[in-house]
Amino acid sequence: MKKLLLALCLVGAQAVQSGHAAQGDELNGTLKKVKEKGAIVLGVRDSTKPFSYLNDKQDYEGYAVDLCLSIAKTIQRKLGMSQLTIVMVPVTSSSRIPLIQNGTVDIECGNTTNTAERQNVVEFSPTYYVSGSRLLSKRSSNIQALADLRGKKLAINGGTTHIKMVSTLNDEQKLGIDIVASRDTAEGMLLVETGRVAAFMNDDIVLASLAGGSKISNELVVGKDALSVEPFGLIYRKNDPAFKQVVDGSVATIFKSGDINKIYAKWFQSPALPHGQNLNWPMSPETRAAIAKVSNSPNPADYAPLPKEQLSLVKKK
Repeated sequence: MKKLLLALCLVGAQAVQSGHAAQGDELNGTLKKVKEKGAIVLGVRDSTKPFSYLNDKQDYEGYAVDLCLSIAKTIQRKLGMSQLTIVMVPVTSSSRIPLIQNGTVDIECGNTTNTAERQNVVEFSPTYYVSGSRLLSKRSSNIQALADLRGKKLAINGGTTHIKMVSTLNDEQKLGIDIVASRDTAEGMLLVETGRVAAFMNDDIVLASLAGGSKISNELVVGKDALSVEPFGLIYRKNDPAFKQVVDGSVATIFKSGDINKIYAKWFQSPALPHGQNLNWPMSPETRAAIAKVSNSPNPADYAPLPKEQLSLVKKK
C-alpha cells in the first residue's frame, strides 16, 4: 500500500505555549497515538475529484483533504508539537471503514455518506457537503432514471450506500438490473466509457468531474434526477471523545469563520483540478444548510434548504 508523507511545522511561542497546556492533560485514544508516533494517518482516495484524488504530481489533494489538513494543524497546536508528520494512505469505498476501525487510518478524507447504520461503527464529523446520487451514461443510451436500466448493467462502487439502495429498488420494482461492483470511481468510469455497463452510479459532483475530464466528455451525460440525498462527513474511530472534540470543533470553526467558502470556491468554482478543469458548481442550498447548522445528523431531512432570512448564517468572507 503506497503512502505519502508530509510534515506540518509549528515554531515560536505559540507552539511552546500549546505544548504546556497539552502536557497538563491526560492523553488517550487517537491523540495519545498521534503524540507518541509524531504522525497522523489520513485515509485518501485516488480518483474521487474534487474531494480526494491523486494529481499529476502523484500528490493527494482535494476539498476533503484540505479539511483534514486543517484539522491536523489544530491537533498539532493542541498537542504542542513543533512538527507533525502527515501520512496519507489510499483507501477504497470497501476498505475505508475497516481501516478506521483497526487503527490503520485516523481520519478518512473522502466522500463518505453519513448513515445511521454506519454511525454504529464509526464517528462522523459535521456534514461538509450534501450530495445527490445520480447516473452517468452515454448520451446515446437515453438513460435518465433507474427504470431506464431495466435488464441492463449498472456499475456501483462496492461498499457504498448506493449498492443497498439500488438492490432494494431493483427487487421491489423487478427491474432485473445487473449490478456490477466496481473497485473504485476510476474503474466505474472506465466501465461506462468502454461500454461494459450502461451506467455508473455515484455522487453528482463526482460524476460531473469525471464526465468533464473524460476523453469522450461530449458523449457523456449525468442524469437530472437525484435518487437520494447524501450528507458527507469525515470518519474516525468511535468512543474517543477527546479526539471527537478536536475534529468536530475544528470543522465547526472552519464553518463559522467563513473559511469553508474559500475552500469550497477553490475546488468547485475555480480551475484547481488537473488540466485546469473548473466544475463551476455553486454551493447547493442543502450544503449551505449543513454549514449553517453544523450537524452530524445522518437524516437527509435535516439538510432542507434554509429560509432566505437564515442564509446570512453562512458567512461569506
